[in-house]
Formats: sequence, C-alpha cells, structure tokens
Amino acid sequence: MFKVLLIEDDPMVQEVNRQFVNMVNGFKIIGAASNGLEGINLIQQLKPDLVLIDVYMPNQDGLKTLKQIRSKGYKVDLIAITAASDMDTVRSFLQQGAFDYIMKPFKFERIKKALENYRSFRMQLNEKQTISQEELDEVLFQGELTARADLPKGLNAFTLTKVSAYLSGHSTPISAEEVAEGLGIARVTARRYLEYLEKCRKVKIDIQYGGVGRPINRYILLNN
Repeated sequence: MFKVLLIEDDPMVQEVNRQFVNMVNGFKIIGAASNGLEGINLIQQLKPDLVLIDVYMPNQDGLKTLKQIRSKGYKVDLIAITAASDMDTVRSFLQQGAFDYIMKPFKFERIKKALENYRSFRMQLNEKQTISQEELDEVLFQGELTARADLPKGLNAFTLTKVSAYLSGHSTPISAEEVAEGLGIARVTARRYLEYLEKCRKVKIDIQYGGVGRPINRYILLNN
C-alpha cells in the first residue's frame, strides 16, 4: 500500500483528488495540506511514498515546495496536479524529478493511469538490487513502448521517457518546437523522438494550417 499526501489549497479539488486516489488499488491517502509549508511539515511527520501537489498556492507554491523537498533529501516521489500549463513551469517540475504532470481539469482515467504507472515502477524497482539497461527501459516505459534493442540509433531511453512524460502533461496537441523548448533540447532532436513515437502509434499527428507558410505538425499522446 503506497501512502499518499495531498498538497492542494482548494478544498473541493482536494476532496476530488482524495476520492480518485482511493478508487485506485494500492494507494491510501494519509494526509492533506493546504499549502507548501504545511506540506513540508506533513512530509516530515508522515513520511509518504508519493505527494500529489498543486502549483498555485498561498504560503509557498508547489515549485518552491518541490525544490525544498529535493534540497532536504526527502525520499518521496511527486506528481503535479495543476492548472499551470506554461512551458517554464512544466519544464521546471520535470527537471526537478516529478514523476508525472497532470493538468486540470482532468478525468479519473488520467490520474488512474499515472498512479498505476507509478505503482508498476516502484514495485519493479523494489524487487531488484541491480538492473540491466533492458530491464530499466521496460520499467521506464511500463511495457508500452518498444524502446529496447530496436530503439533507433541516436535515440536514448531517458530522453524518450522525458518526451513522453512532457506530452502526457498536455491535453491538446503541441509542436516539436514547444517540446524542444519545454525540455531544453534541439528542435530537430525533439522531432526525431516525436516521429518515433508516432511510428510506434503512441502519438497522433495533428496537422494545422496557418495563413502563410508551411503547415505545422502538432503531436498528442494517445491514451491506449
């Protein structure tokens, strides 16, 4: 049973998150805080496995709280659940090691998928003292991506994971340029990973035509 702490200032959203988490096998809410300062105190007291955190909160926002969690060395994982959709915030959370990033409003299926992926990730890692690259790739991709021996030359599993996670934080199609800027990688690099994901049928291309110039390919992660 994974212990979960909620850090969310809106009481209604906090209650929805509580109900959603309790509907997923293997997870138990052990506490809730209305801001980052309260959240840090509860992390110290309750020692949760996983924190679900908002970004915009009074008395210390989510990003500052995450940085404090990392600087203090707390052994806790984190999933952001927030209305923040700007690329700087998404990139900052991913760079600080957030396991997933879910944008409001969201459906139960999205948080269920995030929690199930987390459970699989933790359980597989806990069973091993050492791990091979192939086994690690299987854990990182939750068995959904064919990213092992057949990964094309020049692509690596870590970056592919980041691209996939970045896409999962967006409910609308985004361009290769937006992915590149969000993750701090070259646009041509982002395009290669997106094209590979499309080839694996993990993303769908949405071609958007503007007034002048070439059409823009935008990508969205498929929920399959």
